Amino acid sequence: MAEKLPSYGGQAVIEGVMMRGSQAVAIAMRAPDEQIVIHTEKLSGIYKSRLAKIPFLRGLVGLWDALGLGMRALTISANMQTGEDEKLEEPALYATIAISLSFGVALFFLAPAAIGQFSERFAGLNAWWGNLLEGLLRLALLVLYIGLIGRMEEIKRVFAYHGAEHKTINAFEAGVELTPQNVAQFSLEHPRCGTAFLLTLVLFSVVLFSLLGPLPLAWRLISRVLLLPVLAGIAYEYIRWTARNLHSPFVRWIVKPNLALQRMTTREPDLKMLEVSIAAFQAMRLEEDRLHL
Repeated sequence: MAEKLPSYGGQAVIEGVMMRGSQAVAIAMRAPDEQIVIHTEKLSGIYKSRLAKIPFLRGLVGLWDALGLGMRALTISANMQTGEDEKLEEPALYATIAISLSFGVALFFLAPAAIGQFSERFAGLNAWWGNLLEGLLRLALLVLYIGLIGRMEEIKRVFAYHGAEHKTINAFEAGVELTPQNVAQFSLEHPRCGTAFLLTLVLFSVVLFSLLGPLPLAWRLISRVLLLPVLAGIAYEYIRWTARNLHSPFVRWIVKPNLALQRMTTREPDLKMLEVSIAAFQAMRLEEDRLHL
């Protein structure tokens, strides 16, 4: 029987990679002087709480991970590049999270909902078609947004570090020695990627919101916000299920859209980027071992 490996996750940051385990997180960054700088810390208690073990509710922990921990890692990496005198303080960090979350909800959920409502009123569509149009607009906005930001040179480098993160985890799960040359041979895609989570959430929103039927505009907008935690829970469980069952040809077929979208958020990393990603992964593992003592 094959050994069950721990499930690690990560995220690209500015000139670096964050790797998260079950107890610790490590961020490796390429400093302006070309040295690799490592930051490690213990994860908060929420990852060991009862909430993190309850199906569907644990999706909220994943959402917090993407927003809170991810933004903190981005801030640490930005501080590394800009220097001590320009450090972002915690109030600014929380304000950035709030603004980013509000912008994302408004752009990807409220705007398509309003357009769907107006299409029902002025184009004579029934509620089912209006909800379908809303979902297609949400998906189109997501793909367009990723495509547009992917044209920026700074984001291209972040996407390359994203590819390095995936390759490193794929190499670890394949059991090979983690060297830049070995890791470079592995795939840019990974089934537990946050991009897959976002696409799954958007696709499931079409189904869930269609079940609500016709609603006044105010209630339609409110429902899109209130049901976000529900969608996050469903999407999280779906990603976990597909990642555990990739041996099935059916599962490998249904995850193809997720893997295709990941190709928009990853780029082929160079060996120096892979060196940073490996350093983050190894630092995280060492910190986990230390915390287990």
